[in-house]
Amino acid sequence: MTTHAVAAPAEVQPGAMLRVVVDGRAICIYNVDGAFYATDDACTHRRARLSDGYLEGRVVQCPLHFGRFDVITGQPLNKPCTIALGVYAVAREGDALLLTVPPADADAGT
Repeated sequence: MTTHAVAAPAEVQPGAMLRVVVDGRAICIYNVDGAFYATDDACTHRRARLSDGYLEGRVVQCPLHFGRFDVITGQPLNKPCTIALGVYAVAREGDALLLTVPPADADAGT
């Protein structure tokens, strides 16, 4: 696992999302009532950017076919989505959000 400083907490206000790219992987960071979470940014149904969608509480809605996911667990909440999102650890350290992701080559062969 590697950890990267990806943003300042102020860049992701409560109820907002931010797309970041780490090691070639697009990830969406969410601020849910002051707590930060991260998932893959691509919807598992048709690969639309979730960061272009809508966040309500801990649920993100895809802008394309309106599939919804729990941003804490990555689990899909309705069809057409049936595959969970990858989730990543986010920590706040001073004035930085730190994102922990597996090495890029860990995805090879999956």
